[in-house]
Amino acid sequence: MAADSTLGLGVGAVVVAAGSSSRMGGVDKIFAAVLDRPLVCYALDQLEAFPPVTEIMLVLDSGSLTQGRELVDARGYRKVTHVCPGGKRRQDSVRSGLDALTPCDWVIVHDGARPCLDLPMLERGLAAVQEAGAAVAGVPVKDTIKVVSDQGAVVDTPDRKSLWTAQTPQVFRYDLLRDAHDRCIEDVTDDAMMVESLVHSVKMFLGSYENLKVTTPEDIILAEAFLKQREPIG
Repeated sequence: MAADSTLGLGVGAVVVAAGSSSRMGGVDKIFAAVLDRPLVCYALDQLEAFPPVTEIMLVLDSGSLTQGRELVDARGYRKVTHVCPGGKRRQDSVRSGLDALTPCDWVIVHDGARPCLDLPMLERGLAAVQEAGAAVAGVPVKDTIKVVSDQGAVVDTPDRKSLWTAQTPQVFRYDLLRDAHDRCIEDVTDDAMMVESLVHSVKMFLGSYENLKVTTPEDIILAEAFLKQREPIG
């Protein structure tokens, strides 16, 4: 599929799915059944159907590579060109995907354990990244947040009006994200933190409260409830 001419060389995607699944009772959550398909397929289906995306890297635990390649073949994903081994840290896994990705203008990083991704969210991300070069999906915090000491004492209650929960997809200028991975050596929890460490602005765009990350068996029940309400792609 040809790249969108308004986005230069096109858009690549890295789907990160190399976590330990430590809270899933020993089951690799990425391949856990969610309704009628493995969990990771939901994110891959959306990216496969999103016209600007020209190439997808799927990053898995090294013990799941064969299963991942078999899944890609069985589902007929044309844009998934590599199934890559992940690393010890999340940022190492993203870097593995970046190293395999053909250079492009923009790169989308998404957690494979977030099945409720949709095309409008991807469109919002690409619109936002063209303003700042880095953009993160998120939602405003609904609850009151407390900062708590190691002893369990509340030390601060920040104003929640300025607080958002960060999600994926996160979208970046390809060269900016490569530079951040080259220069940031600290442990981070998402790619936006790496870009922030370069003192580069990051724009927040609206994700979805349904865009949960599956970490426990209970999360699968919630994800299935959200996904049942959707119209199938195509």
